[in-house]
Amino acid sequence: MESKQKQAEVQTPSSQRRTLLQAGALVVGGAALGFSSLAGAQSSPIKIGHLTPMTGFLGALGEYATQGIKMAAEEINVAGGVMGRQLDVMSEDSVNPQVASQKAQRMIERDNVAVLMGEINSAAALTISQVAARNKKLFMSIGARSDALRNKDCNRYTFHVDIPVTVMVNAAGEALLREGLVKGKKIFALTSDYLFGHDLSRQAKRFFTANGGTVIGDELVPTDLTDFSPQLIKIRQARPDLVATNLGGNQVTNFVKQYAEFGLTYPVAGFNLNTADAWAAGEGNLGGIWPTVWHHELKTPGSQAFVEKFTKKYGRIPENHAWIEYVSLKMLAQAMNATKSTDTDKLIAYFESEAQFDILKARKAYFRSWDHQLMQEAYPFTVKPKGQAKNKQDFLLFGEAVPGANEPLDKLAPPKSESTCKM
Repeated sequence: MESKQKQAEVQTPSSQRRTLLQAGALVVGGAALGFSSLAGAQSSPIKIGHLTPMTGFLGALGEYATQGIKMAAEEINVAGGVMGRQLDVMSEDSVNPQVASQKAQRMIERDNVAVLMGEINSAAALTISQVAARNKKLFMSIGARSDALRNKDCNRYTFHVDIPVTVMVNAAGEALLREGLVKGKKIFALTSDYLFGHDLSRQAKRFFTANGGTVIGDELVPTDLTDFSPQLIKIRQARPDLVATNLGGNQVTNFVKQYAEFGLTYPVAGFNLNTADAWAAGEGNLGGIWPTVWHHELKTPGSQAFVEKFTKKYGRIPENHAWIEYVSLKMLAQAMNATKSTDTDKLIAYFESEAQFDILKARKAYFRSWDHQLMQEAYPFTVKPKGQAKNKQDFLLFGEAVPGANEPLDKLAPPKSESTCKM
């Protein structure tokens, strides 16, 4: 019994050779499978979950946003992609904060996106950023401007591209001060009743008070309001020195049109007006001083080339949401190529290093490490004298970049000493 068992344990040369061949085949097969899997992972598209409002009061802006990011993706892919992989940008309508949250979670779980991007509505951006934090995924909040997102509601997974409320107020506010429209003046305000509007109102009141102005009224306006007749009657009764709007999206367009029709003559200014909404308001209706993050007349080679390409592709001039989505995807691609990775922690580390990005302006931009806000130039604008416009989109008159060329980019931004942001 024992001798037979020992004989069974002893392998002949032929059986040893057969065993080695079988083991080699397993190793080779496993290596082949591993190589195939690795090659597949390297060649598969990098999925980007893109959410932006395509309907509702911000829908017109979301259309520009979608076109801007699509054009950037096409350019990147034609040039070879990122790390040799193509970008697959999946754009969807964020609809409202609850739906935005649900879609963001689905994009992570079902679609396995590497990064979340987009949004204009600050309340929806907040819910997406919370999903990103729970799932430890990077979220580039591109068009949302609420200070709260950079302050008490900040998290290490969210980076903010657009200028925040404080910068918008300071950019337009400095121009209002130069025009003598703040000190000793009575101001009547209208405010969109959601996160962004409340933030804007808070900062505007702070600015007016600090500079000798008095806010004599602040009307909260539902985001779906289209008829401003009751508010216009209150303005006429209040007889202010300045009307200040803290409205969002096409509400600004509706208000300034109705304001002109109502025949009121009090100066109007505001701290939020996208160029698409200004164009929609039309020459003869719009007046006053406003801030913007970018405009199509910017005389830099990069901006001029972007405007030319966008106009040729889509048959219309790009506005600021088209530009900001375009440069945001280019910044993400730079970060991925620099880190040779789509890993969230590596991308966060790269952005926090305050690496510089060409965003088609005169000065390069960078993310502040402690609140993840992109530091960049902004611009005040008003309206050209009647008769000077060459076309329906040429009646805006843009001022010089702020901060000035010799001033730090964070001059108009909230300082760290006033922040409650804790990553």
